[in-house]
Amino acid sequence: MESLVISSFIKDYPASVVIVNRELEIIDHSELWLKELQNINQSPIGVSIYNIINYTSEEFLKCCEECLQRGEITKVIQKLNPLEEKTRWLEWTISPWKENHDKINGLIIIKNDITETKRKEELLLKAKSIARIGGWEVDLVANTMYWTEVTKEIHEVPMDFIPNLEEGINFYKEGVDRNKITSLVSDAIKDGVPWDKELRIITAKGRELWVRAKGEVEIVNNKVVRMYGTFQDIDEKKRVELKCEEVSDRLLIATKVASIGIWDYDMVENKLLWDDNMYSLYRVKKEDFSGVVEAWESSVHPEDIKSAQEELDLAIKGEIEFNTEFRVVWPNGEVRYIKAIGHVIRDSKGNAVKMIGANWDFSKDKKAEKKLKDLLDITSEQNNSLTNFAHIVSHNLRSHSSNLSMLTGFFSEEKDKEEKNRLIKMLCEASESLDETVQHLTEVVQVKTEAIDKMRTVNLYEAILGVKKNLAVLLKEKDTTCKIDVSKNLQINAIPAYMDSILLNLFTNSLKYSSPKRPLIIKISATRKGPYIKVDFCDNGLGIDLDRHGDKIFGMYKTFHRHEDAKGIGLFITKNQIESMNGKIEVDSQIDKGATFRLYFEAIDN
Repeated sequence: MESLVISSFIKDYPASVVIVNRELEIIDHSELWLKELQNINQSPIGVSIYNIINYTSEEFLKCCEECLQRGEITKVIQKLNPLEEKTRWLEWTISPWKENHDKINGLIIIKNDITETKRKEELLLKAKSIARIGGWEVDLVANTMYWTEVTKEIHEVPMDFIPNLEEGINFYKEGVDRNKITSLVSDAIKDGVPWDKELRIITAKGRELWVRAKGEVEIVNNKVVRMYGTFQDIDEKKRVELKCEEVSDRLLIATKVASIGIWDYDMVENKLLWDDNMYSLYRVKKEDFSGVVEAWESSVHPEDIKSAQEELDLAIKGEIEFNTEFRVVWPNGEVRYIKAIGHVIRDSKGNAVKMIGANWDFSKDKKAEKKLKDLLDITSEQNNSLTNFAHIVSHNLRSHSSNLSMLTGFFSEEKDKEEKNRLIKMLCEASESLDETVQHLTEVVQVKTEAIDKMRTVNLYEAILGVKKNLAVLLKEKDTTCKIDVSKNLQINAIPAYMDSILLNLFTNSLKYSSPKRPLIIKISATRKGPYIKVDFCDNGLGIDLDRHGDKIFGMYKTFHRHEDAKGIGLFITKNQIESMNGKIEVDSQIDKGATFRLYFEAIDN
């Protein structure tokens, strides 16, 4: 990811610059660097720098390794003796680049041909730097100071300028830089300590420049008598480095605020590197992450791993861009939706060697989309249910109406007193049946129109105990054993009245349809299932033949046992109550073994 950020600054940089990763494979370069190479027909991206530059030395390799380990800027001066008339001198400036303040991701290598400078200064032992390097000397015995011409040019003073030590120090920018050079000079005079620091000066013309100041001492009779060193203009290079760091810091802040995780997959070594945001997205601890692709796969939802892997393979083959989404499962069982994009880096032969990409969590958007879809599905289903209900009630009302009309006709014509009493009894029964039908309609309409804003936090354990207590006598008559495995602190989002109705219906159904062969056992347990609390309500009663009745088990007026109290309305209302609270209900049952109802309610995190 860093290479993509730095790229825009490097391409047009007016020096020979190449950027490599920790394996010293090239990930970016300036146009000037590429132009200076010979016999390069393909892009060098992804190729080791040693395969491109065949004249690098052991010292260069050592400095690269040290820079990767210590994070310090290093310079290597190399004398080349190719089979040509002239000897060439090159200077390599090796700087670390970091994704954050702790981790070094690679190197920025700047190459400078210093042949002309070395030719002029070859007799000077300290001249090992690039152009724009000056020398200086302070004679502490004579109290004099000397600057070379280049040093004066850097300070933008006249060539006849004669400095002293105090004036030289005062050129450093007031504040941190001046205080630092003052401390370094004091330590050198006092203890003979050399220095090599990058600091800022303010030139005689008021320009701020970054310089590299090096100093050493000469000691006679345990006393420092002379200080000397070099003075290098590193302003251009330093500002490039600072700009890269600034962009990197901004990128780090942006990705952190947006919770965007950055990953780097080395296909050759099968190494997968994650930044801190990635660990947060997947809820994985750094110490538990093995750094291989299989570690990522273990977090992906089992139903999504195949499609995600197929898209990754197609991207590696170059057939598509890696742009996909999948689910991950957190250690607590919660399912999150992840968006993933990636860019494949290839070597000079076109082989995929690395992939860099980003992940972010878009579960909120997905949940909103799913919630809307569920709402539409529920609305459609409830509309169908209401239509079905309307047909059923219409039929029943017509039946009741016809029955009442017929009975009143018989009653008006009947002369026999005893027969009239029998007809009155039948009229009462018909009236009660009509009232019951109307009551069912009222209950269903209440479920359909109940305001969602009546939902609030409900303690599941207390709700179960409340209903169990209300049915204590009936449970005791059936010699019922209740096993409740529910946390006392478990909270759900629900309408309290609906919860009582749902639990009451499930308890009474278990009592109604208990088996005469064995004592009734009711087991209730609850577990977290992503954004839901899943409640399993199990009994060992008569059970339901799902092969025959599975598609209509929650239908209205559907009964599955010959019981005098069976109306076929309870499960219909229970299903509608649960769905109106954004939940769902499922059933699993076997004849003469019992039934398990699985209820899903919105969870509330403590």
